[in-house]
Amino acid sequence: MRHEDPHGSGIPPHSPGQSTAPVVTDLNLLRTFLAVYRSGSFTAAAKLLGLSQPTVTTQIRALERQAGREMFERLPRGVAPTAVAHDLVARVAAPLDALAAATGQDTATNERAAPVHLAGPAELLCSLVLPALAPLTATGVRLRVSMDLTDPLLEELRAGRHDLVIATSRPRGRTVTAVPLMDEEFVLVAAPSWAGRLMPRLATVGPAALHTVPLVTYAEDLPIARRYWRHVFGTRLSCGAAVTVPDLRGVRAAVVAGAGFTVLPRYLCLDEIASGTLVLLHEPEDPPINTAYLVQRPGTPDNPDVVRVRDLLLKAGRTW
Repeated sequence: MRHEDPHGSGIPPHSPGQSTAPVVTDLNLLRTFLAVYRSGSFTAAAKLLGLSQPTVTTQIRALERQAGREMFERLPRGVAPTAVAHDLVARVAAPLDALAAATGQDTATNERAAPVHLAGPAELLCSLVLPALAPLTATGVRLRVSMDLTDPLLEELRAGRHDLVIATSRPRGRTVTAVPLMDEEFVLVAAPSWAGRLMPRLATVGPAALHTVPLVTYAEDLPIARRYWRHVFGTRLSCGAAVTVPDLRGVRAAVVAGAGFTVLPRYLCLDEIASGTLVLLHEPEDPPINTAYLVQRPGTPDNPDVVRVRDLLLKAGRTW
């Protein structure tokens, strides 16, 4: 499929059978390419380089003609690097930065954007978010990551301590803007040693079968488990926690080791379910779902890297 190119590059997009190592020898074109790659738009790159936006557009077209590959997908706001661009930047960024430093033109160091301050729940950040953002670090994006519960992180966002927050509930008020990022599905799981005894009884007597089994959770008020009971079983959870761990990865580890049963986001235990170290105790037709939101303060951020991180997360969130 040919990508729409409103700037008229006329270069077909990369296909799996093509080489991803174009040969370009013009250093000026490569410097402009690197600026566009790092800033996320022709306009922002023009400001960094002290050029006009049409000049940057012309140079990128020339680069694409020389390489015989499309470097950027033109978007309504900014551009998105293609696979060929990712490959090229991995080969030229360090040499170009070293050359700029040696000649006293180190704009990449002196004018690079500030770090992006991102915050959210530890489990989601470590399992999904940071792996998704890893490619940006090779392009000069710097990340500063904080982990906490949603309410304190939103207060810190309003105070200016973070650029982006991943929240497990929709924020109230108009001081921040929130966009749905992903849906978490919750599952009821235990180790095989418990599952063999529990599943037949759960099928016959319902959730009462679990009342004598240790419950592992991340907080004393059992928010995830209570939600599961209310949504799936239509009743209140009447047992307390046997083990509390303020990190769902610790909850998962304890349950895998046989400490009892728990309710976890499905994304956090996919591998364990696939390997059999955790077993689904119950598979309702309508499992409980929680929506996570990507939150920021209103307005366009001064740091273009915030936009790049935001856009990449929203793209990745569609696959989670």
